[in-house]
Amino acid sequence: MSRKEYRVEGQAEPISHFTDAVRAGELLYVSGIVAVDGDGSLVGGADVVAQTRQVFENMRAVLDAAGCGFHDVVKVTVFLTDIDDRPLINPVRQEVFGATRPASTLVEVPRLAVEGAKVEIECVALVP
Repeated sequence: MSRKEYRVEGQAEPISHFTDAVRAGELLYVSGIVAVDGDGSLVGGADVVAQTRQVFENMRAVLDAAGCGFHDVVKVTVFLTDIDDRPLINPVRQEVFGATRPASTLVEVPRLAVEGAKVEIECVALVP
């Protein structure tokens, strides 16, 4: 099985020992993404919807770099600091995925690695 690491231009430098995504065979594993710009600054302030939009824009760039799109995503894991934000972010998910319905897990966590981040999302995609 082949393995390839992806560091995507325009994405913030990882804050630990990881990369943006790893392709293993026909699967792409995208690391958890928070709402930061290329400099690592939080985008969206305290607005979980704005943060979620930024997360998906960052995810789009990572998926694109590997030749994938949101229609190729088979699994997402969403981490929220407040589970009650789920109904607020669901419309953003529906915009992004359209008719595609990936398997999904939602987890409430006390905090995330980036101060002020309210949402982090990781995914697995099938590489076409």
